[in-house]
Parts: sequence; C-alpha cells; structure tokens
Amino acid sequence: MLVALERFDLRIPGCTSLKEKRHVVKTLTSAIRQKFNVSVAEVDHHDLWQRTALAVAVASGDGYHAKRVLHEVERLVERWAEVEMIDAELTLHAPED
Repeated sequence: MLVALERFDLRIPGCTSLKEKRHVVKTLTSAIRQKFNVSVAEVDHHDLWQRTALAVAVASGDGYHAKRVLHEVERLVERWAEVEMIDAELTLHAPED
C-alpha cells in the first residue's frame, strides 16, 4: 500500500475577504473530492485572504495509479479559474515493515 500526497500552494487573486476565500476553497475542494474520490484539506495560510495551501491524499496499491490520479488533480487545479498555482509538491509514503 502507498499513500501519495500532493501539496498545492495557491494564490486567490480576486479575494477581498475571508468569506470569499472560504467560498473558493470550499468549491475547489468539493470538486476535487467528487471527481477523484480523494482526501482534501486546507493545510496552511488560514488567515490570509489571497493565499491557501491544499493537501490532497490518495491511497493505492500501485504507485503509478496514485501518481496518475494526483497528476489529474493537478491539471484540474491549474485550470480552476479563481486560483493561480504557486507550487505543487508530490510525495509518496509507504508503510515500514
């Protein structure tokens, strides 16, 4: 079993309040969850209006499948109109025997 984790640092240029930011983040995380059946959480920049960091995790028996799913998630995030991707970092984690 493998767990693939990708962290996205995002800029939300149109936001003028935390309420607007919450709407953008909630809409994006819901779309990711529904389309890919993965876990998503906002993990940083909670108090900044125009920044957020999302972590997306997928568990799989195959590293290729996990990376492919996260690559598709990355494509969705890149195309999301309200956000700009600053950075994305992918890591794989396997349990130690």
